[in-house]
Amino acid sequence: MSNQVKVIGMGDDGQNGLFPSYRKWIERADVLVGGKRLLDFFPTFTGKRIVIQGGFKSVLEKVQEASKEQDVVILASGDPLFYGIASFIIHKLGKERVEVHPHLSSLQLAFSRMGESWQQARIESVHGRPLQGLVQRIDGQDKVAILTDQTNSPSAIAKYLLEFGMTEYQAFVAENLGSLEERCTWWELPDLVDASFSPLNVVILKRKSDSVYHPWSLGIADQEFAQRRPEKGLITKKEVRVVSLAEMKIKENSIIWDIGAGSGSVSVEATKLAPRGQVFAIEKNAQDMENIHANRIKFRTDFTAIHAKAPQGLSELPDPDAVFIGGSGGELRELLQICCTRLKQDGRIVVNAATIETLSVTMETLKEEGLHTRVTLLQTARSKPILNLTRFEGLNPIYMIVGERLEEEGKSR
Repeated sequence: MSNQVKVIGMGDDGQNGLFPSYRKWIERADVLVGGKRLLDFFPTFTGKRIVIQGGFKSVLEKVQEASKEQDVVILASGDPLFYGIASFIIHKLGKERVEVHPHLSSLQLAFSRMGESWQQARIESVHGRPLQGLVQRIDGQDKVAILTDQTNSPSAIAKYLLEFGMTEYQAFVAENLGSLEERCTWWELPDLVDASFSPLNVVILKRKSDSVYHPWSLGIADQEFAQRRPEKGLITKKEVRVVSLAEMKIKENSIIWDIGAGSGSVSVEATKLAPRGQVFAIEKNAQDMENIHANRIKFRTDFTAIHAKAPQGLSELPDPDAVFIGGSGGELRELLQICCTRLKQDGRIVVNAATIETLSVTMETLKEEGLHTRVTLLQTARSKPILNLTRFEGLNPIYMIVGERLEEEGKSR
């Protein structure tokens, strides 16, 4: 019968912050596992030590084998179930084989030093994760707690947020919490950009009381977007855009291709619907790329803009859950074939067509590729004043073709 593995959380105060029972378990253990910094808190331990460095898989295999006949204790930082290693250990060994004994988490300590409640705070981690996408996940939040690492440091976070104009936040940086080197300081984001900090820190963003937040709901008005303006702006109109987004069945973590992105209006709203996903805006026109970047910043949507004529550049992107095609550059059949091949199971392709020729090619190709296909004709009009009366001005009719890769109908890839 295997022994239970104990996972014990620790702070920067080392043994001094542990309950007596925890210290006894560590003293009596046959095997002590942890990062070098945590193991160094126990210089007199005489049992076997396993240092966690690099990959964790081999360490877990050693733990699994050792726990068959020996008492194993694993040291972790703070609360091991809060962005910690305990979940990996439980997944590998099973819940019945693991006991978790948490310490105070770094965020509990940081908010206590700050003197603020934290039950309503948005919690994000960029520890070992990219900064990209953080801005749309935190936009509008009153308090945001961020777990950092040496690459995504407080200064890197400040620089990133300032790219999107997030000057409404002050930052509270808490370093080396619980140790003799603890330091907690308030910063304005511009001042934070060139500052240096200990690698062990957390960042808490707090919205200034006098800041004004402008939320953007689904269906952003056309005139809010930077766009090329001939007689009418080259943009997917709001009414068509909203229906297109609904047809794409976007989830929080969807991967979306917006091909022929134009102003990027679809990418902006898709990113807000998929704050933990990835949106790729592909556009061939250099002037439109300028507008895409302007809209990306204005609406705080950190999607990826690619200057290319599709299907160029698509091979390097992850397979999509949804594809929106607002323009094809004359290579529609080939483009659709590639999109159909790459589309994930239960994924959707939405094509907006202004001509019956585009409608015909799209319907024919999607059916050939085995997608369940249907079309909707959208014909809307907007009110317009005429003297003291009101008339309606029609928008161009749009054929909206939807192709869906249903599980029972999908082609093998």
